[in-house]
Amino acid sequence: MIEVIKGTLLLSGAVFMLLAAVGVLRLPDLLTRMHATTKAAALGVSLVMLAVALHFAEVAVVARAFGVIVFILMTAPVAAHVIGRAGYFVGSRLWSGTVKDELRPNYDPLTHELKSGLETEANARHLPRDGDPP
Repeated sequence: MIEVIKGTLLLSGAVFMLLAAVGVLRLPDLLTRMHATTKAAALGVSLVMLAVALHFAEVAVVARAFGVIVFILMTAPVAAHVIGRAGYFVGSRLWSGTVKDELRPNYDPLTHELKSGLETEANARHLPRDGDPP
């Protein structure tokens, strides 16, 4: 019975990682590609690591497998967000079917400042920094 569970976890993980790879090839822009790779690949790696933990069934291996799962689930979304945001800031084109661009009204491409929309008069003023032109 455990062999069936391990096989199912391995195959499911491989399918999700394959879907992530297909998403990178087929999706139209950076943001949708990042979405596909983050979600599908993180789930795929997690399923494979669960199969590894079941296969070896040793405390050290299980602890490492769960450590890898936690690390992937904590870092993959953050990394995808940072890469997507950097791509937006350098001018990566959005897909023509994008319905709403929520960053456009709050992002200044000249200063690369992003406002939250919740600024007050006091904290919205631009304070000069070292190296800013007068």
